[in-house]
Amino acid sequence: MISVAGLIALILCLLFGIPYIDFMQKKAYSQYLRQEVQKMHAYKEKTPTTGGVFIIASIIIASVIALFMAQETTTRAMIVIITLIFYTFTGFEDDIKKIKAHQNLGLSARAKLMLQIAVSMLPAFYIISTHQTQISFLNFSLDLGWFYPIFVVFMMVGSSNALNLTDGLDGLAASSSVFAFLACSIICFLNNNIDLAIIAIAASASCLGFLYYNKKPAKIFMGDTGSLALGALLATIAIMGKFELWLIPIAVIFICETLSVMIQVTSFKLTGKRVFKMSPIHHHFELSNWSENKIVFVFSLITFLFCTLSVTVYYLYKIH
Repeated sequence: MISVAGLIALILCLLFGIPYIDFMQKKAYSQYLRQEVQKMHAYKEKTPTTGGVFIIASIIIASVIALFMAQETTTRAMIVIITLIFYTFTGFEDDIKKIKAHQNLGLSARAKLMLQIAVSMLPAFYIISTHQTQISFLNFSLDLGWFYPIFVVFMMVGSSNALNLTDGLDGLAASSSVFAFLACSIICFLNNNIDLAIIAIAASASCLGFLYYNKKPAKIFMGDTGSLALGALLATIAIMGKFELWLIPIAVIFICETLSVMIQVTSFKLTGKRVFKMSPIHHHFELSNWSENKIVFVFSLITFLFCTLSVTVYYLYKIH
C-alpha cells in the first residue's frame, strides 16, 4: 500500500498539473517577485503560482485511498492530513493576497505566524494526550512533558518557513522534498508506522510529479500554498512518528537556508555588514555565478546524501 500511495500520488500530480497550469495562465495569476531578485529573475515574473494546490490535492487523495485500502485510517493519520489542509489554506490565502495586490506582499508576518501556531496545536496536544512527550536521538533522550507543545510549535513553524525560504529557484524545494519525504517514509516503515509511511511516500511522489512542471524553466511555482504546507507536513510526520530530532540531518538544506537568513539579518543589524551576497544562501551562489541548475543539483545531492546517511544510521541503530 505504501508503493500504491506513491504511484497514485505521482500519476495524480502529473494529471492535475496540465489543466491547473492552463487555468492559471488564462487567469494570469502569476508570481510577483521580491524586489531584491527582480533583476535576476525578471523572466519568471509571468510564471503562474499556487502549484501547491495540486501537489497537496494529490497527497491527500492518494493517502486517503491507500489508508483505506490498507485499513490504516488511524487518528494520527487523520490529524496529519487535517494539519496539512489547514496549512495549505494559510499558504493559499497568502498567495491570493499577493496576486490581488500585484506585489510580493501577502499576509502580514504576524498574521501568518498566528495561523501557523494555532494549527500546530493540533498535533501537539495529540502527542500530549498519548503521553509521548519524549524526544530522542541515538542514545540521547529527554522528556519535555508539558513543554512539548512549545517544541512542536517551534519545529512546525520553523520547518514550514524553512521550506518556504528554500522555494526560490526552479525545482529546488521540490527536489529536496522528494528525498526528505522519502527518508521519512522509510523511517516510518522501519518503525511499522504504515499510516505515516503512506502519507510520507505520497508527499515524496507528488513532489517528484511536480518537478516535471517546476524544473527549469518552471511552468508553475508551488507558492506559499505548497511550501508552507509541505514544510509543516514534514515536521508533523516526524512528530507523529517520534523521530523529531532526526529531521535535523534530513532537512539539512532547509535548515541551512534558514540559518543563512538569520545570520545575514543579525550581522547587518549588529555590524552593518552582510555575510552573504544575498540570502537565502541559494541567492548567494547565484551571485557567485553558479547556474540555477548547478545550485539545484548540488543542494539536492546534499539532501540525498544526508537523507541516505540518516536512514542508514537509524536502521543500524534500530537493529543494534
